Amino acid sequence: MEGLDRLYRQRFPEAARRGREAVWQALCRHFFQRYVGETDTVLDLGCGLGEFSRFIRAGRKIAVDANPDGGARLPPEIEFRVADARHLDFIAAGTLDVCFTSNFFEHLPSKQDLDAVLAEVHRLLRPGGSLIALQPNIRYAPGAYWDYYDHHLPLSERSCAEALDKAGFEIVEVIDRFLPFTTCSAWPKHPLLVRLYLRVRPVWRLFGRQFLIVARRP
Repeated sequence: MEGLDRLYRQRFPEAARRGREAVWQALCRHFFQRYVGETDTVLDLGCGLGEFSRFIRAGRKIAVDANPDGGARLPPEIEFRVADARHLDFIAAGTLDVCFTSNFFEHLPSKQDLDAVLAEVHRLLRPGGSLIALQPNIRYAPGAYWDYYDHHLPLSERSCAEALDKAGFEIVEVIDRFLPFTTCSAWPKHPLLVRLYLRVRPVWRLFGRQFLIVARRP
């Protein structure tokens, strides 16, 4: 999609980016690190501003995005590529331990494109490798979901799980309500408050508008 760089600069001004960084640092340290080994090879697919890549601990980190601005804040040890998520031929098949993606699938134009992306991720993961997907849930944010010009593909945790099953993945974990809809909302961004939120799972039922799915390549 042309103009992504301009669109995201307007959507995430500098103050908002600092808030996102604090949230993602806490999320990686206190939640997502449980899925990633410190020697793993990890792909951050649709990396956006690269917060996951910067704050997760892993042996090798590859970040991919269609927006060239995505690599601007990444340190040199993170391998950044501007690429089409359906064609990641620069990564050898069966070499990834983990593929992480956040708020990416809804930007795809169609279900056929999602099928192509999932097939490519399946090809790149080693047997037993994991796909972790964090996505806005159309069931719990049916109006706000469409407030973004680049949202095309509505998904719930149920439809996404079906797509993963269709692509040959085994579903390991599904959380239908995990995080609030956006880090640009008024939810607390101090790391201690984010950590408290993560520990009090009943609160997720009140504020969670994004789902989390963990799937495995058999």
